[in-house]
Amino acid sequence: MRRREFITLLGGAATAWPLAARAQQRAMPVIGFLSSRSADEAKQSVTAFRSCLRTTGHVDGQNVVIEYRWADGEYGRLPELAADLVQRGVAVLAATGGEPSALAAKAATSTIPIVFTIGGDPVKVGLVGSLNRPGGNATGVSLLTSLAETKRLGLLNDVVPAGVFGVLINPNLQGAQDQSREVEVAGRAIGRPIQIANAGNDQELEEAFATFARGRVAALLVVADPLFTVEDHHTGRVGGECTAYAIDGYQA
Repeated sequence: MRRREFITLLGGAATAWPLAARAQQRAMPVIGFLSSRSADEAKQSVTAFRSCLRTTGHVDGQNVVIEYRWADGEYGRLPELAADLVQRGVAVLAATGGEPSALAAKAATSTIPIVFTIGGDPVKVGLVGSLNRPGGNATGVSLLTSLAETKRLGLLNDVVPAGVFGVLINPNLQGAQDQSREVEVAGRAIGRPIQIANAGNDQELEEAFATFARGRVAALLVVADPLFTVEDHHTGRVGGECTAYAIDGYQA
């Protein structure tokens, strides 16, 4: 082989090696991780997710790639984020952070497998056909947290036996109307006045707490909603989803 031919061949091989390496990396299956929460607030959940993947032999960056998309409590961003993951050709969609993520994922694809975690009834919100036969491309786990507002209100009544109860609800969550009806019925059942405030963003949260302060509510029930988990992490005010506690004016 002539020297010039050898140099040309070597140069071509050197150019091809990084291209081959990138092609192998692209060939790795991609897991789409879609969440209504924030990356900062969900650190522990992500750590657990990656740890469980490792137990099945799947290591991020070695034989799988995880693509994360975070809505930071802004549910309106989820359809676009879900569509972006679908466009990238993910092998599976992990929809976390409650119903908003799961519903956005289901609306974005009818073929890519979806694994969700939610707080309510997956049949009622339309994610699956039935619990024993989900059908379609979605399956997952329900923590049933949003189905226990009546029970939480009863427990709060035991702790704070007098005064008005404040209830904080995110109107942007599918099922918010059901939550409102449940707490109103529960309030009548235990003979306690209920003051409901809707809040779906920072400004509305400020207004809700100002309303509770003016109404001198004796205790506050924060219904199950991913938004309130995010706000709790950033501000320390709301107290997290599924939380009920006594408050003293606006400083709660």
